[in-house]
Amino acid sequence: MSYEQPVTIRHYRTEDLTILRQITVDSFGSVALDQMLEDRLGIWNERDWKARKADHIDEDCHVHPEGCFVAEREGQILGYITTRIDLNNSVGRIPNLAVVEQARGLGLGRRLIHHALDHFRENGLKVARIETMASNVVGQNLYPSCGFEEVGRQVHFAQRL
Repeated sequence: MSYEQPVTIRHYRTEDLTILRQITVDSFGSVALDQMLEDRLGIWNERDWKARKADHIDEDCHVHPEGCFVAEREGQILGYITTRIDLNNSVGRIPNLAVVEQARGLGLGRRLIHHALDHFRENGLKVARIETMASNVVGQNLYPSCGFEEVGRQVHFAQRL
C-alpha cells in the first residue's frame, strides 16, 4: 500500500455500504458479540454472525447517515466510524469503528474517533460514549488513550428460544 497520499475522512455515501459491510466482517471476528452468540447458540435463521454484524452497519448508515464517516486514500476505503446522536439527552454514541488490516497501526482509528468527537461537539452534545467487549484489547487501549473513561461493565446473557 502506498503511503504517499494522505488519508482523508469524508462523509459516508450510499455506494460505500458494501465495502463497509466487508470491512466489518473482516475486522470484528472474535471480538464480536454476534460471533460469541453463535459460538454458544449456533446459527439461527440460516444467517451467521457475519450477516448479523454487517446488518448493524446497514442500520447505522440508515438511521444517522450524516454521522457515518470513512477514511479514504486514493479512492480506497481504509476504515469507518458510525455515530448516533441523542439530542434530548445530549449524548453521542459510537456504535461501530473498524480499520482494514493493512492500514492498522497508522492512527486511523484514533483519527476517526476524534472526527466523531468533533461531530458530537458541532451538534452541541455534552457526553460521548463508546463501548467494547472485554476481549477487544485494541479498544481497551485505544478508547482511554482518546480520553474515554471506563464507567461500567455489562454482562451479556442469551438463550435459544
